[in-house]
Amino acid sequence: MATTRTFDRVTVTTPDLDEPGLHLAKVDTLESPRGVMQDFAYAGADLRALDLADLRLLTGRIDGVRAQRATFEGLVAHDVEIGGSELGTARWSESRLSRVLVRDCKLLGAALSGVVLDDVLFERCKLDYATFERVRATGPVVFHECVLTEAVFTDCDLSGVVFSDCALRRAEFGAGRYRGADLRGNDLSTVRGIAHLAGVRIGPEQQGELAQALVGELGITVGDV
Repeated sequence: MATTRTFDRVTVTTPDLDEPGLHLAKVDTLESPRGVMQDFAYAGADLRALDLADLRLLTGRIDGVRAQRATFEGLVAHDVEIGGSELGTARWSESRLSRVLVRDCKLLGAALSGVVLDDVLFERCKLDYATFERVRATGPVVFHECVLTEAVFTDCDLSGVVFSDCALRRAEFGAGRYRGADLRGNDLSTVRGIAHLAGVRIGPEQQGELAQALVGELGITVGDV
């Protein structure tokens, strides 16, 4: 029930929910009195609020869900795919995601706090103005073709995380661990928090972009006079 995607030297494992023999039962809600939702398909819901707490989501698909507000607390997700969904002002705290694919989703202004990621791929997601606080990557994590305009990372451990073809305009990297994070192929000319990016990987052409970002961050005026 898994497939792999490789981004240079990093391979991320995500669920294969179309595998022959796997049956996902359609459900009308993600709430469960047992605290476990397994082998499920939840699609097409239009909600004012989606609030989930202390729930385990095991092997399932969430597709085409719209929620004006989403709150996930103490959530464990394994072998889960979230696609084509819009989760307004999402608040995701003290949770663990493993072998999870989040694709084509809008999570504008989302706040992730105390979330642990292992084999997680965010693909073509809009994460403008999102805040990542105490987010920790314990395994392969990739942001591919995501928009992270003015996203803020604070006290995170994103060691080895790959940002592939992402929009990082005015994204801010606060104090944290980023050693080995791969920032190649992204425009870094407006990122903030350059001093915290020790040990990241960049391409030769990005040296000038980082210099430009540093000049802007320090408020240095460049001129002939």
